[in-house]
Amino acid sequence: MTKSNSDIWVTTTKFWHMEKQSKTTKGINKVCKHNIRAIHDTLDVIGGKWKIPIISCLSFYPMRYSELLREVEGISGKMLSRELRELEMNQLISREVLSTQPITVQYQLTEYGETLKPLTLTIADWGLNHRKQIIG
Repeated sequence: MTKSNSDIWVTTTKFWHMEKQSKTTKGINKVCKHNIRAIHDTLDVIGGKWKIPIISCLSFYPMRYSELLREVEGISGKMLSRELRELEMNQLISREVLSTQPITVQYQLTEYGETLKPLTLTIADWGLNHRKQIIG
């Protein structure tokens, strides 16, 4: 059985489209992997139960340790200290020792940490919408 020119053209066109689609899929996979890697990096820095609430509190104004302990409901003092240390290490917050009597420590978002404000607002909005969706 011999193939006509039109059969060869159709076969070639199909192959070309499959190859093009494969390259496009590879491109999408590359972008997807890049995004997933970035998400993992982000979650390594701000993931967990307490970091977003701490960042959210500090996005309004600087706070002392005791204020944060009161505002972030359910966090223990030990956990707050650990989370603040990690946030400071990642340059998202700064720690300032005030020369008051007794000495107090104040935390605030750094300029870099301020870039997370839109993210915390988006997460809060999503949470409110999700609550409405589920509870009604």
